[in-house]
Amino acid sequence: MYVKRDASGRIAQVSRDKTPECNEYVMAGAPALVAFLVDEEVGHDEASLQTSDLAFVRVLEDVIGLLMDKGVINFTELPEAAQEKMMARQSLRRRLNGLGLVGDGDEEDGVI
Repeated sequence: MYVKRDASGRIAQVSRDKTPECNEYVMAGAPALVAFLVDEEVGHDEASLQTSDLAFVRVLEDVIGLLMDKGVINFTELPEAAQEKMMARQSLRRRLNGLGLVGDGDEEDGVI
């Protein structure tokens, strides 16, 4: 593998082929290379999880709303912190919808 290092000497980029940027050869099992690859994979997984979490929050909002609409739970039965967060999100969503910054794509796509 060929690598490019940053100013501190850490691997910043990897290539299978020698390129003008990646011109230093490093053995495939070299500790620095393994550390770089693990960091990249963990970073990708964390970003994927965070994206999933953001989408899941909307699903939870919709489920809580549905449970309240059906009378299964009352808003006042939620913990006070949950009530505050729900109200803050609803207020923010209304403001952003009013400005046209948040679309209703979830509803149009058949997502809860």
